[in-house]
Amino acid sequence: MAPELPIRRSPRPRNLLSGLLFGVGLAAFVDEVVFHQLLQWHHFYDRSTTSAGLFSDGLFHAFGWFAVVAGLFLFADLRRWHELLPVRWIGGVLLGAGAFQLYDGTIQHKLMGLHQIRYEVDLLAYDWTWNIIAVLLLAAGAWLTYRTRDAVPAKGERTHAADA
Repeated sequence: MAPELPIRRSPRPRNLLSGLLFGVGLAAFVDEVVFHQLLQWHHFYDRSTTSAGLFSDGLFHAFGWFAVVAGLFLFADLRRWHELLPVRWIGGVLLGAGAFQLYDGTIQHKLMGLHQIRYEVDLLAYDWTWNIIAVLLLAAGAWLTYRTRDAVPAKGERTHAADA
């Protein structure tokens, strides 16, 4: 009796998850470095002291890097098994970055009021710009993800089942 080969898993969900994690972490990193550190427009949590704001920035920065590292570990695994689908992965990055930005701009800025983009200025232009960019990132990511809904690794590439 021939040995039973493992069922081949589709690499599409793992490409998407890796991209999503990387995109969320990348957007968090850019937000934290540019708006929190360089421009000093706000902290992650602005409803307390500066020390609490700086502490919250540190936690936010750690979360962003955790997401980046987790996404890159998955990325390395996809490369190792020759299952990377670059266009799908980039779609995931754009979806993750857009989802983070839209969540930040709507839930954290407006619903929860943790912080605003800036203070002592008219926020309307900032809010619209922030959320329009988020929607554009989401739309581009959704388009790439949809376009790669049936993608498979290039012919002749290794798969888990073929390596058994």
